[in-house]
Amino acid sequence: MGTAATSFPERNAAEVADLVLAPETTAPEVRARRVWQRRQMYIGQVASYSLGGAVLLLCAYDGAVSMAVPTLFWLGGLLIIGTFTVLSEAGFGDRFDDHYLTVYQISLHMALQLVFLLAVPTIGVAFLAVLFLIFAFGTLRMTSSQAMLTWGLATCGLTVVFLGSDLPIGLPVATRLQRTASMLCFVLVIGQCAFLGLFGATLRKILYKRSIELKAAYRRIEELAELDELTGSYNRRCIMRLLDTEIEKSRRASTPFAIALIDLDWFKRINDAYGHPIGDEVLRTFAITIFANIRPADSFGRYGGEEFLLLLPDTSGDVALRTLERLRGIVADLDWGAFSPSMRVTISAGVVTLRDVDTADTFLARADSALYSAKARGRNCIATS
Repeated sequence: MGTAATSFPERNAAEVADLVLAPETTAPEVRARRVWQRRQMYIGQVASYSLGGAVLLLCAYDGAVSMAVPTLFWLGGLLIIGTFTVLSEAGFGDRFDDHYLTVYQISLHMALQLVFLLAVPTIGVAFLAVLFLIFAFGTLRMTSSQAMLTWGLATCGLTVVFLGSDLPIGLPVATRLQRTASMLCFVLVIGQCAFLGLFGATLRKILYKRSIELKAAYRRIEELAELDELTGSYNRRCIMRLLDTEIEKSRRASTPFAIALIDLDWFKRINDAYGHPIGDEVLRTFAITIFANIRPADSFGRYGGEEFLLLLPDTSGDVALRTLERLRGIVADLDWGAFSPSMRVTISAGVVTLRDVDTADTFLARADSALYSAKARGRNCIATS
């Protein structure tokens, strides 16, 4: 029978997800996509009413109802669909969150079924069956408040039908043709309900996949916001936040904590002699080398320019000094000839351990002072304070 349900064509994942997750923006391309989606829905409704009209035509051909019934039913459905089509093309629905105007569509299609149920009670069961299909369509779009509203309207309408009249509500089964028409009615309703169920399941899968993709994209954005684009190490904002965190953890657990402020010696000369692209590659290679030779618990970030900050939790001063000496030797022994046969890169570092009176600022100031001492001693060395 005729129904308000949509016969949705197959769509790709983005289009189906857009059906539910339509953005709030009213940009022209969004409005155009919404109009196209609504056109597909109305085409499906026309097809559904045509099938319902064909079933009624079988009943009329066998004499169960007047020939006017299928004609009026089909025209009534077209009138509702035409009204919403005009509103859609005018962009009326785009003013609302639910641009399909679901509650209004369900209410009018439901009213049409109840009117014909009262007008032709001898085949009333067929019209009652269509109500399930109408609500199956509504579940794809309705909010809980909309569902309660339409359910209340349906209750009022059914109360009028069952308690406000004593008309016998039946189903045409007197002849084989009438039985065939009744069977087709239920087959069509069940089939369309099943299709809507499959469509809803597909939507859930697509939305779940989209939520996973959005979470992954969000994590990636967070990573990019924390990393230095050139070296892949933490940026200054992130490494400073980690410094505050590690200071709190060290004091809470009463464990040692050391940091090292590292500077690439004479890096400006490297930039001047070989150019900034080579200088960038030197910074990148240095960062990769440090990452390959520190613990997973350690944190390494770009403090500014050619200066880097290394956080060494659960590390005493002696161990921190040995660690930085080892890193200094690795960097100095690295073959930098790939950039230039005459290139040599060394580092200087200031190493300090956390004291009870230290704040993040004083902690860093002590590391900077130690780094200054290392440079004053001729560079390519490690100093502490």
